[in-house]
Amino acid sequence: MSHPRRISTMAGALLAAVVSVTALTGGAAQAQTIEYVALGDSYASGVGTRDYIDDSSCRRSDAAYPSLLADAIGADLTFAACSGAKTGDVLNNQLGGLSDSTDLVTITIGGNDTGWTGVVQKCAYPYPWTCTKEIDAAEAFIRDALPARLNDVYNAIEDAAPNAEVIVVGYPLLFNGEECNAITRISPGEQAALNDAADLLGDVVGTVADSHGFQYADVRTAFDDHAVCDDTEWLNGISYPIAESYHPNKSGQKDGYFTLLDTLV
Repeated sequence: MSHPRRISTMAGALLAAVVSVTALTGGAAQAQTIEYVALGDSYASGVGTRDYIDDSSCRRSDAAYPSLLADAIGADLTFAACSGAKTGDVLNNQLGGLSDSTDLVTITIGGNDTGWTGVVQKCAYPYPWTCTKEIDAAEAFIRDALPARLNDVYNAIEDAAPNAEVIVVGYPLLFNGEECNAITRISPGEQAALNDAADLLGDVVGTVADSHGFQYADVRTAFDDHAVCDDTEWLNGISYPIAESYHPNKSGQKDGYFTLLDTLV
């Protein structure tokens, strides 16, 4: 398996190419553009920012980390990430922009495969309903089934873009243990259990990414003190429209996701 290139080496490689072409053509050469493809689900598309590029159901945003990163590094962005995507959707619908000339790929995927949205919704039901069974089922899926699905996606990316650096981007922990949303009820104990499941998801995604030689952008520490109900929230609590709930807001995308990614490329 060939290991993906580091973006940190791109500038040198592109400069060498320009010098070589200049020597052959007498100076008529232009620097190449970084070809960047962004894959994944709603956390990558920008759901939660409330500001979308078009009216499509994918809800892609100029405030999402792929757009911010592309602007920062001067990349040509193919923005394929889509709200609601699972690993199978990436395989079936999002890989068309990848090629031998792709330099950078980012991907956030796996959360929807676990049924995470339904788990959080069940936890928000009023007493006496509980979500223990749903959390346990999600954790079992993460341990037993998700690694194979991630491997399928990562293998397909390697095959389609063998020269690219691939950065797998994770998920933050949503809760801080406080109950501050009047119209929903997620107890401190359920919040802790949901965070434990999200920790397991983050660990599994990072382990599989590392097995492919991919960088893992683990945002959990970056979102410390910026969870739902914190003084400075980078994550929406219960929101209207409901799809905006429990997703990074503009600050989360910029100060959480983009700031970390900018240090990696």
